[in-house]
Amino acid sequence: MTDAPPVTPAAAPAPASVPGKTLGIVALIVTFFASLIGLILGFVARSQSKAAGVKNTPATVAIVLGFIFLIGQILFFVLGGAALFSGLFAACAELGPGVHELNGVTYTCS
Repeated sequence: MTDAPPVTPAAAPAPASVPGKTLGIVALIVTFFASLIGLILGFVARSQSKAAGVKNTPATVAIVLGFIFLIGQILFFVLGGAALFSGLFAACAELGPGVHELNGVTYTCS
């Protein structure tokens, strides 16, 4: 009786690449540094994945975080600008109309 060689299972095929998955991960990372760019990359990555019929969770998270960070940045600049102008208006209310120099800064109040 002859011994048959042991049967080894065939190697599992490599998983198929998910279109947009790498770009979704890049978008997620970029969102923390530049929210608008990360938001745009997230939409592109999700569009690529959607065309292939697969879900892209990193791209979706990048889109959500991109919107949150973008709104936060807009609020930061709007409130910062409001604080700056409120200080200017308060200084002009205290100094009165005219041109004033205070601590090396010239204020023109009307």
